[in-house]
Amino acid sequence: MKIGLYFGSFNPIHIGHLLVATHLREAANLDEIWFVVSPQNPFKTKNELADEQHRLKMVQVAIENNAHFKVSDIEFTLEKPSYTHQTLKTFIAQYPTYQFSLIIGEDNVAKFNEWKEVDWILKNVYVLVYNRTNDLKSQRNIKMKYYELPLMDISSTEIRKRIQENKSIRYFVPETVEQYIKFHNLYL
Repeated sequence: MKIGLYFGSFNPIHIGHLLVATHLREAANLDEIWFVVSPQNPFKTKNELADEQHRLKMVQVAIENNAHFKVSDIEFTLEKPSYTHQTLKTFIAQYPTYQFSLIIGEDNVAKFNEWKEVDWILKNVYVLVYNRTNDLKSQRNIKMKYYELPLMDISSTEIRKRIQENKSIRYFVPETVEQYIKFHNLYL
């Protein structure tokens, strides 16, 4: 089985995440996309993140009607902060017959060499890169496969800001996620 691993804080998950996953599953001919919720990204501060269980649940409700999407809390059991190579090694050990691809945005390519065990990652999984701007070709790495997606300038940061300013987030996130955020008073 060919699995695309889409890591993120998903703070909250939004339409842009879902469109990236849909496009890459089809373009890279993947069987499934697994949304790997990161409890603590080493590049982000803990106080800017909603509780990991809330973020996990938001992904669950966002993807519940898509048979090709799954959610993983594997990093909840690993040492924090989470490092991608550790998570990948855990997945490979648990599912030795699966073929894994790591999905990253082009903004991660420039700092990819700062990640821990980059050579191991490039040797053991495919790295699929999607564009975040119109300039995807500027930072090519020959060991990565690049995909051009329609650009959509939506960010979790903008969604949190809209919530704090009491503005609508309708159509930025799935309706189920919007309801979850409102019910739990998140990001206020």
